[in-house]
Amino acid sequence: MPNVRITDVSPRDGLQNESAMIAAADKAQLVRLLCAACVDEVEVTSFVSPKWVPQLGDAGAVLADLAASAPSPLTSRPLFSALVPNERGLDSALTFLQGPAALGKLSLFAAASETFSQKNTNGSISQVLERFVPVMHRIRALPHRILVRGYISCVVACPFEGLIAPAQVVDVAKKLIAMGVDEIDLGDTIGAATRETTRELLNIYAREIGLVTTASPVTLHLHDTFGHAADCVRVALDAGITSFDGSVAGLGGCPYASTPTRRAPGNIDTALLVNTVHAAGFTTHVDLDALACASQYARKLVQR
Repeated sequence: MPNVRITDVSPRDGLQNESAMIAAADKAQLVRLLCAACVDEVEVTSFVSPKWVPQLGDAGAVLADLAASAPSPLTSRPLFSALVPNERGLDSALTFLQGPAALGKLSLFAAASETFSQKNTNGSISQVLERFVPVMHRIRALPHRILVRGYISCVVACPFEGLIAPAQVVDVAKKLIAMGVDEIDLGDTIGAATRETTRELLNIYAREIGLVTTASPVTLHLHDTFGHAADCVRVALDAGITSFDGSVAGLGGCPYASTPTRRAPGNIDTALLVNTVHAAGFTTHVDLDALACASQYARKLVQR
């Protein structure tokens, strides 16, 4: 069985909707604990406007803290990545593409739902994709290669439009691949996926584009709103996907999936993800004991 690649997105996607501000030093410590757990990648932060996501307005401070702690414990560490929504975000990220805590991957964020795209990124799908064109040109012109992830949110359902046709997902993916992204990340933003909808999406995507044999292989990003995420992992493994996102302690949760009385559960817990992968007969690099320490720390962060 092939090794399965695990990305932990808790420092960015897991914390971005927390209302109580978390100190940059605490976020950096969470990243260090994830490094010790030997995940393959950590999504450290996002270079988004503090006006829109105040919790991530300290992106530079988090990366500076991590750089100051090198060479230990970051000598042998996962790939660090960060989200850049536009050229302004890229301008801020450029400072952190070299050094002991250098970013090795930048992520762009699109949607398969027009309504979600307008509400979440203040532009239509086509407008958002147009914003990415100069960003991609500049990244590819850098003197050293930086990987690029293309997120697609609402790949199964949208909180405003309901079910999303797989053809819409494929259309956005083809446009991102044409731009030259290295990876497509399919995001079940509100945790609506089931075994059946996951299988349908992946079958159509595989037929139209290919899941693992293309220059832009697929990563699956699941939320566990209804407790179906582990089932979806098993379906994806059967389909040939060997790259998944998780969030330590299950941090996160799309605010659009919450109700006035109940906050939606977050991303699939990285421990549940890894245990599901192992139970299916696959391997990972993850140290589950160290991951438990990171999980304990993450829970304390959001309970303060």
